[in-house]
Amino acid sequence: MFKHVFLTGPPGVGKTTLVQKACEALLSSGVGVEGFYTEEVRERGRRTGFDVVTMTGERGHLSRIRDVTSASPGRREYTVGQYVVDLPAFEALVLPLFRNVGLADGGNKKVFVIDEIGKMELFSQSFIRAVRQILDSSSCTVLGTIPIPKGKPLGLVEEVRSSRDVRVFAVTKENRNALLQDIVGAVQECLKPTS
Repeated sequence: MFKHVFLTGPPGVGKTTLVQKACEALLSSGVGVEGFYTEEVRERGRRTGFDVVTMTGERGHLSRIRDVTSASPGRREYTVGQYVVDLPAFEALVLPLFRNVGLADGGNKKVFVIDEIGKMELFSQSFIRAVRQILDSSSCTVLGTIPIPKGKPLGLVEEVRSSRDVRVFAVTKENRNALLQDIVGAVQECLKPTS
């Protein structure tokens, strides 16, 4: 019996879009949805970074392309490729979501969205601890995304991928339009009270 549902696939295949569509379907069926997703930030058609967006619409920086002029010397920088991760902004927006998940909801299980557990997010030790706690807790079902294995394995990503509690859907350009119902069905299955 699965407790959580994760999507994996190459960058740009449509994982976040599927998560957003699944959330719309779940919300319209009366399921509470909390958490966050990651969105590209574009300026004049060029990707300049990523924002974290909560289900209530709050936004915060996750990363931006390195700006040599604004780099402050002596400050530890977390980088992935050309992007500098804004760890304080990410943690300030995302960590409170974990602390408050499922509070005051009369016992109805909620869906908690984590899009994504990736290299940028994993610079945060607090985020890693929060994800592990929420995956172990029974207060909610996680709908999340993880990257496909590439290069050095990411500890938490591989834990999620190999967990017996997690059902992983591999998203491809060919199957992404057909997967939505399966994903929503799998999440609804996870939400059913276990007797």
